[in-house]
Amino acid sequence: MTKILTVTLNPALDVSSAADRVTPGPKIRLDPPVAEPGGGGINVARAAAKLGASPRAIAALGGATGQRIAGLMAGSGVRLIPFDLPGETRENLAVTDRETGEQYRLQRPGPDWTPALEQAITALIATEAAQIGPDAVVVLSGSQPPGISDSFPQDLSRALPPKARLIIDTSGPALERLVGQPEPTAKPLVLRMDQSESEGLAGRPLTDIKASLDFAASLVARGVADCVVVARGASGSVLATDRLRLHARPPVVQVASKIGAGDSFTAAFALALAEGEDWPSALMRGTAAAAAAVMTPGTELCRATDAAELLGRCTLAAPA
Repeated sequence: MTKILTVTLNPALDVSSAADRVTPGPKIRLDPPVAEPGGGGINVARAAAKLGASPRAIAALGGATGQRIAGLMAGSGVRLIPFDLPGETRENLAVTDRETGEQYRLQRPGPDWTPALEQAITALIATEAAQIGPDAVVVLSGSQPPGISDSFPQDLSRALPPKARLIIDTSGPALERLVGQPEPTAKPLVLRMDQSESEGLAGRPLTDIKASLDFAASLVARGVADCVVVARGASGSVLATDRLRLHARPPVVQVASKIGAGDSFTAAFALALAEGEDWPSALMRGTAAAAAAVMTPGTELCRATDAAELLGRCTLAAPA
């Protein structure tokens, strides 16, 4: 069993389609839709399974849409652990304009949470992590639904077994709280964010690799996380710890869809850590998986064969 447990507080049924052209006004005739289980942690678990892992995934599921997601997860290689949630799990839509190649992504909010539900899922996550054993890699990924405390990532960090390794990839107020109010007793091992999120937190454009590395290193120095990773799209990702400054760059690939690149990165990165690999190796494997994901259409995640082939074409540097 791979020592990976993912957590999805706000899962979704991801529906993707395409049309000849997307314009306001006239009716838009869509292709037959493709539906897949989605949400950060679910996607990370699915990608990890495609890469050869056997992860567990806790997902808060409610209503008919939640049941449909559970059904779609069957046979994915992921051990799904549903957390029963009142209300209806959300459904998202991605439509690709064939004429321009642009993709429109419509995201709905999730059901409202209560403090009691938050406490219950925290206890469930801690229990499952303890069952996995020492050095479990817990990945909290995706947006937070309405009603969840902004401090949830830090609260979860405190609740986990002492040797569990927590990777956080979230957004919005929870990310702002984690960065703005770091707590030594609630520090995750890894914090990952994309370029837009990093620039929003920095309050300025991060125009080059050095700027992103400086920002990531500043968060490590402030005790936000032991390791901070910032994704920079086609130019790859940077990683900073108290001793390392790394930049992994992928090769140029044909982009079919950018959906799933971040989740594929996190899956490969978490898998590398679960298998005992070091930071440079984890960064390279994550970068290759992210590049592999953009080569696939719609909401499809990375393919293991593509990730393996691209790994040898990624480059790693240690900028000053």
